[in-house]
Amino acid sequence: MEILIFKTNLTNPNRISDVEIALDIHPNIIGWNVDLNDDDNILRIVANNIAGEEVEKMILSAGYYCEELQ
Repeated sequence: MEILIFKTNLTNPNRISDVEIALDIHPNIIGWNVDLNDDDNILRIVANNIAGEEVEKMILSAGYYCEELQ
């Protein structure tokens, strides 16, 4: 199990709901949340065997910015 952290522009619940289904149905994602109180709107994902690039592509395909933080 690993935790991936991303900077996003998911700035409100409506934007989060646009990516919710993709994150919820992904078989390797155990859990996730977005910290709207953080200046970088941090997306934290708990997952097994998923690349950060895959998450970035999912969020970008929904029309939002996403960059993995190291």
